[in-house]
Amino acid sequence: MSEQESPGRERLHTYLNDHLAGSVAAIELLDDLIEHHSQDRFGKFFSDLRDEIHADQEKLRDLIGKVGGGESALRKAAGWVSEKFGRVKIRGADDSAELLQVLEGLALGITGKKLLWRSLAMVASNFPALQGTDFGEFEERARAQFERVETLRVEVARETFRA
Repeated sequence: MSEQESPGRERLHTYLNDHLAGSVAAIELLDDLIEHHSQDRFGKFFSDLRDEIHADQEKLRDLIGKVGGGESALRKAAGWVSEKFGRVKIRGADDSAELLQVLEGLALGITGKKLLWRSLAMVASNFPALQGTDFGEFEERARAQFERVETLRVEVARETFRA
């Protein structure tokens, strides 16, 4: 059985598409946050984060193509729908408690992405299509993204629960 036909390749394709769907939801969420916070201290933060997540998303698309599969429209649609439900929270994002929850969701997604890059680094030797990518660099970028989101999350938590 060739790599193109292997169950491992199919699982890898599904795994990459699941993360692509998550990135679609994250970008939609960030677009809404950018719009909602365009004139305050959060606007640039969310815009810069969106640019980085978009670059990671493009790498995922590239990897999906190299692995030999297409993007799953169903998974991307599921990501889009889940983001729309989350948008209810953003409507009240002037409320610092709701902004705190949005930041926690972004932190969880970024943590998942960091683990994605680590997992791909561990299995790259099994898939020629993954070889030659510095997954450590992507993992480090996710770590830095998490740290920035976490710093803001802590700041918002302090403001939210100030006595």
